[in-house]
Amino acid sequence: MAQVLVRNLDEKTVTQLKKRAAGNGRSLQAELKLLLEQAVRPDGMDTWQSVKQFREKMKRSRRTFSDSTTLIREDRKR
Repeated sequence: MAQVLVRNLDEKTVTQLKKRAAGNGRSLQAELKLLLEQAVRPDGMDTWQSVKQFREKMKRSRRTFSDSTTLIREDRKR
């Protein structure tokens, strides 16, 4: 597997990347790897575009899903 070295990054950038990684429960290396992989996805789609496309597909299939809000509220009352 290839390795990449990025030199002369601003400390603020590195700090923000570390915060982002920690917030996502990943190491800095894992976060950077994921960011780079997402940047070159063959379909060019980001995550939210993928979610939107999936939702549209479900609408077209006329599948219905129950709203669990009522069940969750009842469960919280217990």
